[in-house]
Amino acid sequence: MKPKHLTILALSILALSLFGYKASKPIIRNDFKKYFDLYDADGSFVLYDQKNNEYTFYNREQSTQAFTPASTFKICNSLIGLETGVIKNENYVLPWDSIKRRFIWDTDTDLKTAYKNSTVWYYQELARRVEGQQMKYWLDKAHYGNADTSGGIDKFWLSGGLRISPQQQIDFLRRLHDNKLPFSQRSVDIVKKIMIQYDTLDYVIRAKTGWGDEPERFIGWYVGYVEKGDNVYYFSTCMQTRGKDDRYIAAARKAITFDILDDLGIVMK
Repeated sequence: MKPKHLTILALSILALSLFGYKASKPIIRNDFKKYFDLYDADGSFVLYDQKNNEYTFYNREQSTQAFTPASTFKICNSLIGLETGVIKNENYVLPWDSIKRRFIWDTDTDLKTAYKNSTVWYYQELARRVEGQQMKYWLDKAHYGNADTSGGIDKFWLSGGLRISPQQQIDFLRRLHDNKLPFSQRSVDIVKKIMIQYDTLDYVIRAKTGWGDEPERFIGWYVGYVEKGDNVYYFSTCMQTRGKDDRYIAAARKAITFDILDDLGIVMK
């Protein structure tokens, strides 16, 4: 075999060893636009059906466009905090700095509560304790979005350079579920536990919201996965408001997602 062919083969094997996933047959659902229109919003939706190895897209073109991850980065930030020992476990408390922000944030807080309440200051302090060099190392190693930490160690995922696309969110979640991220099983297990938002007899949903601010609009994320029977359904909803006066539709991120999951017969509303 020629050296050039050997190089191509080696790169192919490396890619499969890193991610272990083959291309999936896409299903395009342009009719999902109606769910965004209900809330006067724009955006995209991606779903990956693990058992059937199928992707479903609404606005597929946008699914490769990168946005600020905002609070969806709390998934990766939690993993890094645990892996570096900055946070010992889900019960590890950081003291409130006495700056008033929101009522539910204004108290000493542990990891599981900070994740549930999306407590920004907790994760900012976590990131400061991890420090820039280690943070960059783990973002690169986990292949998280563009792994850009510019803009400040405590705000690079909010107003700095970090960007991630809806499809990259799905890829990260798949590797999280399948234990293929470069973190210890202990760290992964703790994060999976704090990610649980719904635990019913029929399914478990592990997820995270995110809310980003752009000059002309707001960005709303809802990403996660549904464990149902012998299958896992990964979803990534990226919603954009039509202007800056409609922050009241923040709840629409989840509403749109559940409308679509109901339409697909995965989760009944």
